[in-house]
Amino acid sequence: MDSTTPPPTPPTPSRNTFFGSTVFSRGSYAEALRIGEILRKETVGGALLVAAAVIALIWANSPASDSYFALRDFKVGYEPWHLELSLGAWAADGLLAIFFFLVGLELKREFVAGDLRQISKSIVPVAAAVGGVVVPAVIYAVVNLASPETLRGWAIPTATDIAFAVAVLAIIGSHLPSALRIFLLTLAVVDDLIAISIIAFFYSSDIQAAPLLLALIPLALYAFLAQKYRRFFGRHAAAAWLILLPLGALTWALVHASGIHATVAGVLLGFAIPVIRSQASGGPEAGPGLAEIFEHRFRPISAGVAVPIFAFFSAGVAVGGWEGLGSALSDPAALGIILGLVLGKPIGILGTTWVLTKATRASLDSSFKWIDVFGVALLAGIGFTVSLLVAELSFGHGSLHDDHAKVGILAASLIAALLATAVLRTRNRQYRIAEELEQVDSDRDGVPDVYQERA
Repeated sequence: MDSTTPPPTPPTPSRNTFFGSTVFSRGSYAEALRIGEILRKETVGGALLVAAAVIALIWANSPASDSYFALRDFKVGYEPWHLELSLGAWAADGLLAIFFFLVGLELKREFVAGDLRQISKSIVPVAAAVGGVVVPAVIYAVVNLASPETLRGWAIPTATDIAFAVAVLAIIGSHLPSALRIFLLTLAVVDDLIAISIIAFFYSSDIQAAPLLLALIPLALYAFLAQKYRRFFGRHAAAAWLILLPLGALTWALVHASGIHATVAGVLLGFAIPVIRSQASGGPEAGPGLAEIFEHRFRPISAGVAVPIFAFFSAGVAVGGWEGLGSALSDPAALGIILGLVLGKPIGILGTTWVLTKATRASLDSSFKWIDVFGVALLAGIGFTVSLLVAELSFGHGSLHDDHAKVGILAASLIAALLATAVLRTRNRQYRIAEELEQVDSDRDGVPDVYQERA
């Protein structure tokens, strides 16, 4: 080597290295754009979700409350196929299957082609999500140890409602750094995966083998067609409605008849959709795969129609004035839910993240501090959609404990939202500074300004 040649520059340690890495990094540019698009849609969905829940609560506690419950309990469907269900049950079993279909698409997308396919990027949010499930469940179980009839609801405070949480962020006008927004969404996605597993294994009863085995036939055909003709379904939107939808509906009906909660069918159908673009369409680098195309097509239906309607039929509970509210909040089920969501979620998420970063000698991204992670952990205590579903599965639709559990869910979500707002609002000035620094970095690296606008 020539003596005038400068020595080679030592390689810069990668942020993706497990030990000594930076956690909650911004992720890839493409991932930031995709996450930003999802969060914008969830903001609208969250606003509709809150509006639907408020309308249901007002109606259920008004002089016209009888009409609300008559509407919720009105049955429609074909009884010989065991599908004569109330409108409330159709919302919980049918419309929420659309929501869980999107969850299945998102889960597969994240772990096959998203940033979570890298262990270094997935270990922290996955571990934090697990902590955010285990600690609330333990708190609920401790509170309800002396009440065996309510102990069955241990899974109610384990879920995070991303639409509601994002709606709160939109309302307070938070400039949450992109890395933390990605962390919040990833946390909710993994949280949903755990919730699905809990529903499938702990809240399914009287399993019927025949319809469950029969469900594999339309599911297999659905998966084969989606994989084989992914380019066709990607180009022709109507084809999915005319070909895949009937197969999906048949799969859903058979899973429903088997005794496994029908929303699990939505997840399985989401898992069956290919993520990677086919070689005939140019390969992975040529554009989004069918899962991302379907996610773009169907998320408005889920966020704008399915989830708000479910919230409307599930959140309507007759409180019974201050006396009834006091009775509901004194129920160990409601108390366990409130403590689980408001205390258990932030303790589990923040505690797990802190322990993991210390154990791996990792550090936070320079754009935020631990108080910001605490604010996001508080925000994760907003448990609504899946929590309402698990409450109904735990205690039975319309039962006294179910009503009390719903009061607990609503109260806990409101408290968590207010606490998160108090923390995150105080950090808005720091967030703006961090955004300006990100903008400077992106300009220096030649990344388009749209990164900041859309991420």
